Amino acid sequence: PSVKATLAGIRRMKGTAQRRVRALVKDDLLALLLGVGQQGTMRAARDRALLLVGFAGAFRRSELVALTVADLNPCSGGIEVNIKRSKTDQEGKGRTVFLPAARGSQCPVAALNDWLAQTGIAEGPIFRSVGKSGLVGAKGLSAQSVGLVVKDAVRRVSGDKAAASVAGHSLRSGFCTEAAAAGLMPWQIRAQTGHTTDAMLARYIRPAQNRAIPSLL
Repeated sequence: PSVKATLAGIRRMKGTAQRRVRALVKDDLLALLLGVGQQGTMRAARDRALLLVGFAGAFRRSELVALTVADLNPCSGGIEVNIKRSKTDQEGKGRTVFLPAARGSQCPVAALNDWLAQTGIAEGPIFRSVGKSGLVGAKGLSAQSVGLVVKDAVRRVSGDKAAASVAGHSLRSGFCTEAAAAGLMPWQIRAQTGHTTDAMLARYIRPAQNRAIPSLL
């Protein structure tokens, strides 16, 4: 099926899909990264890494918080991430997700490496709690904490109303939306997200809110 057909699936399922949260696309993400820097150094490093990795990997909340240092495999052009188990892989067959490096401050690989370097985390969970004093916890974050990080980041730059419209999977939805807009085929997007069908993928792709057309004059 084409991207157009996949987008059409959104309209067919609109009445039965789960509450449709706002997708955080690339421009949204870049704005959030500016606001993240207003926090303490350690929390800013964690949130920057979590937002960028969550978006670039199109991870589910549960996948993101389950990541450990042992799951990372640095390679040419980025990092391969081993997902041991997921919502659609209850048997634990696993899959590999590639995080490509990017330029400048929006690079998920650089943000992840910076977080690990600042904390000295060499094993165990990657994303952990950070206290007000900057003390990093030993246990991994909960899936619910991902949503709180996303909401706090949005609230910081856009206020409470905007924060109420997003959730933990807004990053995953944002990746799907950007990928579809860039012309990737559904099967290519699903290779990154782990969706098993185009119908499930369609629930995460948002139509463009403002479609620009060239002047006809």
